[in-house]
Amino acid sequence: MTNGDDFHCIRSGSLAATIKAQGAEMCSLRHKDGIEFVWQAEPVWPRHAPLLFPIVGRLANDELRHRGKTYRMTQHGFARDSRFVWGAREENRCTLVLEDSETTRERYPFAFRLTATYALDDAGLDLTLAVENTGNETLPVSLGGHPAFNWPLQAGMPKESYALTFTQEEPSPICRVEGGLLLAAADPSPVQGTVLPLSEALFTNDAVILNPVNSSAVRYAAGQGAGPWLKMSWRGFRELGIWSKPSGAPFVCIEPWRGYASPVGFDGEFTDKPGLMHMAPGAEEQLSFRMEVGTA
Repeated sequence: MTNGDDFHCIRSGSLAATIKAQGAEMCSLRHKDGIEFVWQAEPVWPRHAPLLFPIVGRLANDELRHRGKTYRMTQHGFARDSRFVWGAREENRCTLVLEDSETTRERYPFAFRLTATYALDDAGLDLTLAVENTGNETLPVSLGGHPAFNWPLQAGMPKESYALTFTQEEPSPICRVEGGLLLAAADPSPVQGTVLPLSEALFTNDAVILNPVNSSAVRYAAGQGAGPWLKMSWRGFRELGIWSKPSGAPFVCIEPWRGYASPVGFDGEFTDKPGLMHMAPGAEEQLSFRMEVGTA
């Protein structure tokens, strides 16, 4: 189903998803039983599931330095605020494309093509992100997802009844950010074996960052398996951010990342920033994540 040039709705079995051209952003993943899994961009945080490109997190002073020039690059990059071009619009899939332009080069002096392909089946939604270096020099780049899911997924369920259950134990210390920049000191992991209990207090000091993440998937559900659930799995991503508003909000973000914010104290050339992919001319990187959902 096509809704003008701004939105496209894809359907398969009992599921429907809506994607918008602005930011190539998923803004709904809904089950026919009436369960909406995606946060509906209410004023407390007016986004659904932005794509993070060409950086994840922040740079010091929001400045990108390259070959003697300084460019303004704000948190999480510009893709989330850019209008993508529709590449394909089908019943159960769609593709959107963003390429470098005069506008992007004012902030990021590199040639690229970013393609987002959403594909829906009867069990869930896949998002494949492909980055191509269309230029003649090495492309330094990061890429991430930032999908926000309703928390709780079912009205009347206490937020504290929800947990994230990983496929592997996650005992390594976690990273935190301050002012959007990565702190050097690590905190003990709040993951208890494979289980991370969710609470508003978990986000008092901003995001929980697993760097690296051992697991390749995580299940988000209330205890005892009651009610709607979501399982996210990923390929090609090395870090995972988990975030909600430190002041409290009815959503939780599960964010596969390839890259992370500048460490506190790093103020060098962008190409030297830790966590970047360095892609040769003509190279392509494909990363993906999948969101499987159920209602009981």
